[in-house]
Amino acid sequence: MRVIFAGTPEFSRVALERLHAAGFDIPLVLTQPDRPAGRGMKLQASPVKQFALGHGIAVAQPHSLRLDGKYPEEAAAARAAMEAAQADVMVVAAYGLILPQWVLDLPRLGCLNIHASLLPRWRGAAPIHRAIEAGDAETGVTIMQMDAGLDTGAMLLVEKLPIAVQDSTGSLHDKLAVLGGRLIVEALEIAACGGLRAVPQPADGVTYAHKIEKHEAAIDWSLPAEVIARRIRAFNPFPGAATVCQGEAIKLWRCEIDSASRMSDKAPGTILSATEAGVAVQCGPGVLRLTELQRAGGKRLPATEFLRGFSLPAGAVLG
Repeated sequence: MRVIFAGTPEFSRVALERLHAAGFDIPLVLTQPDRPAGRGMKLQASPVKQFALGHGIAVAQPHSLRLDGKYPEEAAAARAAMEAAQADVMVVAAYGLILPQWVLDLPRLGCLNIHASLLPRWRGAAPIHRAIEAGDAETGVTIMQMDAGLDTGAMLLVEKLPIAVQDSTGSLHDKLAVLGGRLIVEALEIAACGGLRAVPQPADGVTYAHKIEKHEAAIDWSLPAEVIARRIRAFNPFPGAATVCQGEAIKLWRCEIDSASRMSDKAPGTILSATEAGVAVQCGPGVLRLTELQRAGGKRLPATEFLRGFSLPAGAVLG
């Protein structure tokens, strides 16, 4: 089976690697144009492009696939490359571009998407973040037949995955990437035998995982400790939950609910104690113990090391 692959970040690279290892013929990869990254803001190839080039796979990087859009020449060149590839199917995983109808119609078996949620819950751009933020007990991967809607296509394969108590978006992403890679290989193997069956998504239970915005990182200490803890996990590694103390921004990477501390009459955000065990902060209600923090320009540090270089005295208020 000949497969065109479209994807950009690490989540996609894992799927591409699994498809390649499984022996599928991949004549063409589509990925986002190189972007500035790092302190020097030098152009950097996506993880998918790096893998493709390392394995001799042709790469196309159009800014758009719309033939009537801002980059018609790039779209036309991409279309010519896709037609020449004569693929049976196109696999899409976190590509980052909207696929026009001509793309959906081009391969014999259409376009299959690897989506990191249990559809129809968490359609959209940030399903892993939003599942953790909402306190979901489980998530998973859906292999979906793509249509013109936003993650509205029929489901082909679904597998659930529990969300661990301390899972961050980073750790859950890695688990789901592995699961997605395995499921897409299974889906294509079943499709090759003509056994893949599409099931329409149910009308009930639809939620949207809106893109994470940087302004969401600021912690509101008047929220319950459980809600803040979920946000810290959900925003790790991006954009990183943040607060301010003594005029300096501090990133919060890990925490735990401090069930041993009693509710105090202190205002939300007040530091109750700062010890080797962590920084206990009054929330509204509940107490949260911060266990991994980072100063601007510094490294992520366990609380005990962080406190050696930055004082967080009891009574100070985080804002």
